Amino acid sequence: MSDANIPSPEALGFFGREDAADLHFRIADDHLHSRLPDPVSETYLKEFYGVAKSQLNSVLGRIAQEGWADRRPGYGWSLSPMLTTPGSLEQTYRVRLALEPAALLESTYRLYAETVARCRAAELRLLGGAIETGSADALHERGVRFHEAIIGASGNPFFLEAVRRINRVRRLLSYRSMVDRKRYRQQCEEHLRILGLLERERNEEASQALRHHLEHTIENLAAIRPVLEH
Repeated sequence: MSDANIPSPEALGFFGREDAADLHFRIADDHLHSRLPDPVSETYLKEFYGVAKSQLNSVLGRIAQEGWADRRPGYGWSLSPMLTTPGSLEQTYRVRLALEPAALLESTYRLYAETVARCRAAELRLLGGAIETGSADALHERGVRFHEAIIGASGNPFFLEAVRRINRVRRLLSYRSMVDRKRYRQQCEEHLRILGLLERERNEEASQALRHHLEHTIENLAAIRPVLEH
């Protein structure tokens, strides 16, 4: 078979991680701005975004796991009204403010050196330039991984499960908030300070630092509210 007769990866329904992240972001952004009908059919979405069925199904499966879309019996998908306003994103941070600092004070807390090293390397990569060059998806995932890593070390699986559930559903507005990236340098520096305290087993100080970190994020949300509402 000649090269001319070999179907492209796109024609076969394969696409890379960056393509999937881009489609995911576009659907999230269009949902936030009420540009999609609800319920919406897969046929409509395929035509609207110009993607293959396999591409769309992969991203819809991810969206369903995040909790803001549900397959309807016999007809398309329903999109959740949750987390479509800046106020609802702030509410998720207030729940985290109640949970995450407490997790660091559990008597069973143990953060392994390899976890510290992995988290520190991710923060240093961002400070080295990835804040400006990374995708919205990559920036969101880095924050998720950091917080889930330090909460997962609590030894109490209920803390981690609660935080994971919140992280799944807050992705919608988290993407929109990344239009303004100036605040990420401060976030990285705060993450590194928390890691350093945990590494030295100064968990009470780390808990306070994490509380202040989340409070700063809530304050920053107010500052970028016009971006979230745009």
